[in-house]
Amino acid sequence: MSEVDVFISNYTLVDPEIYELWVDGYTASEAVTLLNNKGLGQQTGASVELIASDVLDHYRTYSLLEKLLGNPSKLQEQFLFQIDPPTRLFLIEKYYEFDDEVIREVLGKKLSSKNRKDLDEVAEKTGKPLKSCRRQFDNVKRIFKAVEELPGVTAENIKTLFYLSDELVKKYTCIVFISCMRFETSKKRVQRMSFNNFRICCEAMIENWTYNLTGTEYNDLEMDREFLFELRDLKVLMEKDREHKHLLLVNLKPKLLQKNYADLESNFKLYNRAILTLATTLHRSRDMKNFFVDLSQIIDYFKQGYWSKHDFEQFLLVYGQLAGENDPLRTNAALKATWEKFIKVIVKCLLIMFN
Repeated sequence: MSEVDVFISNYTLVDPEIYELWVDGYTASEAVTLLNNKGLGQQTGASVELIASDVLDHYRTYSLLEKLLGNPSKLQEQFLFQIDPPTRLFLIEKYYEFDDEVIREVLGKKLSSKNRKDLDEVAEKTGKPLKSCRRQFDNVKRIFKAVEELPGVTAENIKTLFYLSDELVKKYTCIVFISCMRFETSKKRVQRMSFNNFRICCEAMIENWTYNLTGTEYNDLEMDREFLFELRDLKVLMEKDREHKHLLLVNLKPKLLQKNYADLESNFKLYNRAILTLATTLHRSRDMKNFFVDLSQIIDYFKQGYWSKHDFEQFLLVYGQLAGENDPLRTNAALKATWEKFIKVIVKCLLIMFN
């Protein structure tokens, strides 16, 4: 007689296409319709009833997995579902992915139950299923609560706790940073800013303006208070505006359109004061909260003068460089370093927001 070894497994099958439909908030019946319209029945010879049975089976599995997805560490450690490591990472990554347009609608708002109830408006505006909007809102709240008070680098904390890809970690870091700083993101002046616009600006701020010290007291969700107070000393540049203006005009004359050069000659004091006033008031929480609103006001000054983006960029680069090369910054290394940290972020944000 022959001997036969039998192995019984409860290996969990994950269909990426069906899982994505589930994550996106489609009901099982909607998923069946979408799959059938894509020609799944024709490709496989399966009836609509068979497709529906398969989808329902997958949906039941994913619903059971959802509690574990809320805590990825448990998904990595559990033994109830036999899932290979690459599939586990796929499940987590897809579950925590989000639509930029949905996140833009909740960006900067309190992650409260009241705002969660208002997600039907977000769903209607973005065209995304309400269930998907709730998943995205809950994920943001979950990650925010998990890392807001942890010391160290926020991106590393998110990656350690949630096993997400580097790209997704960067996005969540931006969202958490905006929530912690309570930036104004809803006023009319900044409504045209996309999530990616905010992300680029926030990454520059985190890199240059937050604490970069390790230990139990610091994380990169806090602005470096010493740096913000040092910015007040940049007020001395207002007293040297004539010298700054003269050198700026000499340098930019061959680089700017005539109309933009004439506008700069007439309005340099306005532009200079707007930028320096922003710098010297950022130590106040109210002014930091309105950071993007104030930047949009600066941009409006230039747009009223019909500046092109090319000329605006030329102005910002030369303006920042010359300020650092003239007195009093030229003879004060510490103040010059403060200026360079400030203007590096301001230039990046203004250029991103200009369009």
